[in-house]
Amino acid sequence: METEGVLMGDYTLQCMGGGETVDDHFALKCGNGHNGLLRAIYNKKQIEMRPYGGMFKFLDWLPTDTILKTESAPITFRNRKISKELGLKNLYIGFTGYYPERNAKVKSCTFKEMEALPTYARLIENGGGTVVVASAGNTARAFAQIAAEVGMDCIVVVPKLSADDILVAAESVHVKLFTVDGDYADATQMANRITSFEGYIPEGGASNIARRDGMGTVMLDGAISAGRIPDRYFQAVGSGTGGISAWEASLRLLDDGRYGDRLPKLELAQNAPFTPMAKAWNAGRREITAEDLGNADKDISNVYAHVLTNRRPPYSVAGGVFDAMTACGGGFHEISNDEARSAEKLWISMENVKPDPAASVAFAALIKATEYGKISPDECVFLNMTGGGLDRTKEDLSLAAMGVTSELSMGMTDTELRKCIDV
Repeated sequence: METEGVLMGDYTLQCMGGGETVDDHFALKCGNGHNGLLRAIYNKKQIEMRPYGGMFKFLDWLPTDTILKTESAPITFRNRKISKELGLKNLYIGFTGYYPERNAKVKSCTFKEMEALPTYARLIENGGGTVVVASAGNTARAFAQIAAEVGMDCIVVVPKLSADDILVAAESVHVKLFTVDGDYADATQMANRITSFEGYIPEGGASNIARRDGMGTVMLDGAISAGRIPDRYFQAVGSGTGGISAWEASLRLLDDGRYGDRLPKLELAQNAPFTPMAKAWNAGRREITAEDLGNADKDISNVYAHVLTNRRPPYSVAGGVFDAMTACGGGFHEISNDEARSAEKLWISMENVKPDPAASVAFAALIKATEYGKISPDECVFLNMTGGGLDRTKEDLSLAAMGVTSELSMGMTDTELRKCIDV
């Protein structure tokens, strides 16, 4: 495990449900039964770029003292052709993937790597353990990649159909891949069972402040590059955690005082036909209903961006997606497969890298918003392209598909499950 050092952190945790302060020992909940996310409150109000590699330059607003050695970081750039095509004078593009021409060096090709790095760093400070990750693809690839790089133990549980997508640029005996015959919800259920065993730690999803604040570095990089908080922030979401992270990062930038005095409008996109949060928000509901979920099995099987298919997103929880949207304004966009593929073709014609399907959904939402005249040409717009470059890594890096350790059956007993994962 390579680290650049250990510093003394300076933050507290606050429960968004009850307002109380919580001791941080890799805490995921307040312990008082409140239905609310924890949030890191950093004592340092004005961020300074630290002289560390990769995303740890944002250490002031990351909930860890440990600095892992990495080149992975979000990057922000401008593209005149895209700006002209969309009629936007102040478009900034965040890209978190593998794209050497833009100095993007995220080998797992997804901004989920920004979540994995501080999660492992935080776990190191709290006694270690085996991290258990449920994923439809991107999160699994990111956590497996970083676990292999830093020598941390990790169990990844994915739907059987996603197993071939878990490619890593570093092999490791520390990482085990398990599959389930089902979708993301089934993988999550199995991962929850595994974390009930001693020594196995849930990565926490949206409840993990390291994941959210790591993801929030994308907004930080964009705002610092633009010299201001953007007027609008576009991203495709499955759980909506990226939207929460952008909101929380923007709150910190407001407190900083140097980047503006208004929150960005959150323009979040889901891939039709599975768009439960979009349906709930557009109907003015805090709770996602059965009607919003629709025929989930069928709809999930018919989306282009499978990583955007979370059946239980942190939408209604205090500090969650509904609260983020209420605070920031903006809207949810329902993007068809054809719209996403069309956006992807336009992007490839103007940038030398293939975007992740979820990033194509975000780009399609921006295109659609400009076509409908919802954005003023002078607005400062930030587009979060959450992944891409897998095609380039296959050319430039030595990638290996992770071998499946075992296929887990949803009906197996705890004894049988423990025997499988302890192999």
